[in-house]
Amino acid sequence: MTQKATGASPIEILGACQHNLDNIDVTIPGETLTVITGVSGSGKSTLAFDTLYAEGQRRYVESLSAYARQFLERLGKPRVRDIRGIRPAIAIRQKNTTRNPRSTVGTVTEIYDFLRLLYARVGTIVCRSCAREVKQDTIDEVVSQVMALPDGTRLYLGFPFRDSHLDLGAEDSRRAPLETLLENLVKQGFRRLLPPPDWIAVREIPAQAPGSLDELLASKVLVDRLVVREGAADRLTDSLETCFTEGNGVAEVLRLRDRDQAGAPQVLRFTERFECQYCHIAYRSPEPRLFSFNNPYGACPTCHGFGNTVTIDPELVIPDPHRTIAEGPIEPFGRSRYRKYQQRLEQFVQSRGHSLDTRYCDLPEQMQREIWHGVRGFSGVQGFFDFLETKKYKMHVRILISRFRGYARCPDCGGERLCVEARDVQLAGLRISQLTARSIGELGAFFRELELSASRQAIAAKLLEEIRHRLDFLSQVGLDYLSLDRLTSTLSGGEMQRIHLAASLGSSLVGTLYVLDEPSIGLHPRDERRLIRILGKLRDLGNTVVVVEHERQMIENADHVIDLGPRAGEQGGRVMHSGDLASLRGNPDSLTGRYLTGELKVPIPVFRRNGHQRKLVVHGARQHNLKNLTAEIPLGLLVCITGVSGSGKSTLVHDVLYAGLKQHWGEWKGAVGEFDEITGEASVDEVLLVDQNPIGKTPRSNPVTYVKAFDEIRRIFSSLRQAEARNLRPGHFSFNIGGGRCETCQGAGTVTVEMQFLADVELTCEDCGGARYQNKVLEVRYKGRNIADVLQMTVDEAVGFFKGSTALVKKLKVLQEVGLGYVRLGQSATTLSGGEAQRIKLCSYLSRSTSRHPLFIFDEPTTGLHFDDIQKLLRAFDRLLAKGATVVVIEHNLDVIKCADWIIDLGPEGGQDGGRIIAQGTPEQVAEVESSYTGRYLRELFEGAGTASER
Repeated sequence: MTQKATGASPIEILGACQHNLDNIDVTIPGETLTVITGVSGSGKSTLAFDTLYAEGQRRYVESLSAYARQFLERLGKPRVRDIRGIRPAIAIRQKNTTRNPRSTVGTVTEIYDFLRLLYARVGTIVCRSCAREVKQDTIDEVVSQVMALPDGTRLYLGFPFRDSHLDLGAEDSRRAPLETLLENLVKQGFRRLLPPPDWIAVREIPAQAPGSLDELLASKVLVDRLVVREGAADRLTDSLETCFTEGNGVAEVLRLRDRDQAGAPQVLRFTERFECQYCHIAYRSPEPRLFSFNNPYGACPTCHGFGNTVTIDPELVIPDPHRTIAEGPIEPFGRSRYRKYQQRLEQFVQSRGHSLDTRYCDLPEQMQREIWHGVRGFSGVQGFFDFLETKKYKMHVRILISRFRGYARCPDCGGERLCVEARDVQLAGLRISQLTARSIGELGAFFRELELSASRQAIAAKLLEEIRHRLDFLSQVGLDYLSLDRLTSTLSGGEMQRIHLAASLGSSLVGTLYVLDEPSIGLHPRDERRLIRILGKLRDLGNTVVVVEHERQMIENADHVIDLGPRAGEQGGRVMHSGDLASLRGNPDSLTGRYLTGELKVPIPVFRRNGHQRKLVVHGARQHNLKNLTAEIPLGLLVCITGVSGSGKSTLVHDVLYAGLKQHWGEWKGAVGEFDEITGEASVDEVLLVDQNPIGKTPRSNPVTYVKAFDEIRRIFSSLRQAEARNLRPGHFSFNIGGGRCETCQGAGTVTVEMQFLADVELTCEDCGGARYQNKVLEVRYKGRNIADVLQMTVDEAVGFFKGSTALVKKLKVLQEVGLGYVRLGQSATTLSGGEAQRIKLCSYLSRSTSRHPLFIFDEPTTGLHFDDIQKLLRAFDRLLAKGATVVVIEHNLDVIKCADWIIDLGPEGGQDGGRIIAQGTPEQVAEVESSYTGRYLRELFEGAGTASER
């Protein structure tokens, strides 16, 4: 991407002191792509979000009325002397906080709203009985069709009495006297009927009225008699209008046969309602709300628009279908109380000619259905639970049923979420739910090739343009593998961030400040180039784009780079560089610049580990887009799972490997991905997932409590002579429980005062002065510091302060080793990034003894890590491996991939074009595979450096 020269006014930040920023001044050129980089904890997010974005939002909100401000997010003023030239700000963060079970990719991008309108306007209703198109008949269409009959054709025009409004004089037409109904007909000006069965004889009212009420209800009210000839169109139009009006939208034209032909007339039925002319099934008029699963009008009444219902979960009832019938594949039948059901199952299977040594999964599908639903003489699994429902008044029965309940696909809508009337509407032969189940890439091709009639094209032109644009933007940011019905709660932070980025492109805003937090998360190096082009387009629209980022490609394509450092925490917060890429590379004070020039680098290992010579094998994985693959994971090695976005990495590792192992050990109750079996699990003692979820959901959670170091600190303080004299135990030094904490602020140190439409005010607690503890606790000092002073220390400071306590220092040094020495002991867990939370979890495992051969799973552990931090992470991996562990990492960062002992590369593309193993082996072996995108980038990296064996 070429750098852009701009004359737009810059943004000047003067005297920024937020968090660890050291009263810095920095200038961001206007209408440029500016990257803020630096080691973890150096103050990048503080500068970008807590200072720049926060002030932009605050100024915008304060420009509104006091009434409007009470409905908006309340933002405090950041600690900065002044910011000049700031623009309206939009933040696109990496955290995915959406937990709405109804929110999907389609709804959050608003594409689904356009699809609902498209189906309502140009969709075709297909009869659920005869599969014919159902459409409304208009007066002009009916007139044209009737006038096309041969000249001289005799016609009766009327409407069915049963469908008419003419029985309104009676409360119930079936109980009203015949005379009353006939009187109503005459009052409306209708005096002739066509009774069944021949529809030929015209009977006058009341002289020749039908003989019974049922015959009257089955009759047709005659409106007109005419002959098809030139000039009859106007009269035909008037008569049809009367039929539609009085017949409640229904008109019938009886085509009489010639006088020399016998038999009843041909009946042509027309309706202004959405009703099948052949099956007489009425349908609801298509409107946008009919296709909304968030609206009771369109949602499936069984699952209420969720797509699943709480019912007996087959996966919980039959946790291991590979068990034989004799081993008892049906979990509840194995309980002593219900052993007779296992005996009945065995008798049933033998009666069908199968051995008890047959595995449940090997039984014919029809047999499995009979075991589940039951047949005559055998109640089956469903019958067993129906029996339990009659005993629900017993507590142990309710507990048993609850253990086997789970979410299953809705039996009525099949997971489509919509009512049957919405599922009857199609576009190009597809229901709206079938369309949203396709990937964004497939949808783009569908709408490019979609052909509509001239009239429908005129109606849908604007809608199709919007849909195509939004799909194109999503493809450009590398999300073409997602489907519109994908729940947003299942998306990663990077995916959610790129969705918001695509929405920003679609909005075409100009003169705006965009602040992004590592948008490259989850992106393969191949896809990063597409992202950089997108950010360039956003800049070229006239916006200022500020990105917090560590990826080499993003830094090298920036117009302006701000490098913070030199280190983290108290040793950071200073501007080491602010300028273009060339000056960054020539700046000896910039740690980032030294890595970009190659002066510093993450070295390629001299040799690869051999491991335990044992392996874990996943057979026949076919969850989501996995193509029945078999993956071999050598144990005792650093194994990287690579591939482009959407190729199936998370599905293989999270849904199949992790969940499958946990289920095998009886530690998993959730959904498990589809696979045949996992072998070699006996060589693994436990599996540990180290993800980026917060280490705690409350401000009271902090790093020192998570790694169990605070227990040791409290023990040290409680063992002091001053504490013993005051009868203070370890619990008194905890701010989470009563006894020693300040009860006014409940150990938080601050008190929140709500100010309605103004920002909430955080006041330091008057009683404890923000120290969190009562005076009797604060009077206890260790080396001149009380417990509140200790919680304000950084990890680096605490290591030196507690050097006499070997057990405590050992735990704190682990935090240092993974690059978290800048974190304060009492820092709230809610202020930690996803990468910091992941590394703290890693520390908790490093600081405690684990099993001999654990399996660690990391999902993009380099998130938020600078080049220098990656070296520390790799050293932590080395420690785990030295203890006999196996480390499996889902990763895109080439510095980690090149250091792996074994690579499993999935692809070749994302979505349905992925899910295959493209290459596997050492990095050098993968680099030789032409079809592997990962291999191509590794090959470029290895050029001129030699292979591991040569080194």
